[in-house]
Order: sequence, then C-alpha cells, then structure tokens
Amino acid sequence: MASAAVHQVRRPIVVGVDPDPSLRMALAWAADEAARRRTPLCLVHAEGVPTGGYRKTEVHPSWEEWNRALHEAGERVLQGAVAFVEDRQPQVPLSALLAEGTPAWVLREQAREAAEVVLGSRHLGRVEEVFTSASIALPVMAHASCPVVVVPEPEHITQDPSYVVVGVDGSAHSAAAVDVAFQHAALHGAVLRAVYVQSPERFRGRDAHTVESECRSLLSETVAGRTATYPEVELHHEVVLGHPVEELAKASAHALCLVVGTRGHGGFTGLLLGSVSQGVLRYAQCPVIAVPQPRKDGY
Repeated sequence: MASAAVHQVRRPIVVGVDPDPSLRMALAWAADEAARRRTPLCLVHAEGVPTGGYRKTEVHPSWEEWNRALHEAGERVLQGAVAFVEDRQPQVPLSALLAEGTPAWVLREQAREAAEVVLGSRHLGRVEEVFTSASIALPVMAHASCPVVVVPEPEHITQDPSYVVVGVDGSAHSAAAVDVAFQHAALHGAVLRAVYVQSPERFRGRDAHTVESECRSLLSETVAGRTATYPEVELHHEVVLGHPVEELAKASAHALCLVVGTRGHGGFTGLLLGSVSQGVLRYAQCPVIAVPQPRKDGY
C-alpha cells in the first residue's frame, strides 16, 4: 500500500518567486496551470548569499547579520507570494521553499523533481541577458531535465479562439516539444499550430513547390500519432519561409504559449543557448516553453 501511495504522488510545478511584488505574471501562470492539472505547486525563492556593497570606511555587518537580513527579506517575499496564490487558486496544494544560493542554481536543483519550472522574464537586452545575473532563464534551460516556462512581464493579449504554437524542425527534440504542445492545447481547449520555419537558402536552385512539399511531409511525420491521443485538439500544419526567431515570434504574437525543443537541429540548430533560443525569449510576447529531449533513463 505504501508503495502504491508513493507512485500516486505527482511532481509539482516549481515557480521561481521574484522579490519584486509587482512582478506576478509567472506566479499567476504557475498557479493557474497547477489548478488545471490538479497538481501541487512549489514556490521557490533563492535568498542568495551575503555580498559586499559597503564603502571601505563603513563598518561591515557580521556574516550572521547579513544572513539574518537576507533570510528575513526572503521570508517576506515568500509570504507575499503564498498569499497571492492562496487568493488566486485556494484549492492548489502549496509549499514554499526559501533556499540559499543563486537563483539559477537553486532552480536547476529543484527541476530534478519537478513537472516543469516556471520563471518570469522582463525582456532584457542582449548584454543584460548574457552578462549579468538578472536573467536566469538560459542557465536553467541549459540544465533542466523538465520543461522550463518563461512568462513575460507585462501580461500579453491572447486571441479568441485561443491557440498554442509549437516550433517543429524534424528532430527528436522538436518531437518532444510537440508532445508538450498537444498536452497544453488539450488542457486549455486550444487550437494547435505546428510551424516549420524553412530558411530561404534551401529554396535556392530548387523548385519551391517541391521543397515546401518535403517540409510539409516532415512536419506531418513529426506530429503523426498525437491526434489519436488528443482527438479534441484542432491541429494546423504551417510551413513558412524566413528566420526561425522572427517567424515564431510572429506566429505566437497572441498565443497562449510558444513551445520549442532544446538542442534542436536543422532550422533550430543551436536552440539550447544559441541565437534562436535567446531570440525567442527576447522577442516572443507570450510564455515560451522550452522542452528538453527525454533522457534514455526516462528521467
């Protein structure tokens, strides 16, 4: 009986809590998602470690005082976040974790046992994104073995009827993204738009109709079989010509979310930490869900 009970425990959705109480989009998205899935929600705030910031002439507080101040501030941040979720989705099983360490490291560790990790984004510029600790999305995406959801601030406007966009490039990683996209479309009662972005270079010297036909065949092969599992999801196949970042951002302008696979090939080469992944995070106005390929051990 105990063994069966263990197997019934569902992995939580983990959401990183921003210390700024005005930034609540990621928290709201995670709370609503946990309610739809009927799964637990774990709120995580990384309090960091004591750092400098004092003039040489000032008396530095002790390590214990630093730690105490950080801990008290972190507790206040989590209390506010818990109150927000309890008010928004009171039925969601809720836990909170105040952890020491950098946000990226803490969330990477929590991702090991999570159904997905949800983060906020302020649409940082390229230099901020790469060279400061302000953005944690890319390092978490680089190592998490579960989907990572990046929710932008402020709230974007969705279209009615609602739709989900998934980027497809024919790789096993985009196939994993398709699985997640179908799940989200079914959960939200949304249309699913499977988009294959083809570079213009491939059309040079070849018949455009033939190349487009090849792309549509590959797109169909990648999404094949899911419609039987999710018969309620209306699926649209789309082949577009252009740059992946630009075209996916356009397609997802008013989407519920944009789903992409990491470590992709073909049109999405370098998606893990390359120009496409950073570009999609920077330019997409809707939540972006980055899906890693499942490991061979099933984890």
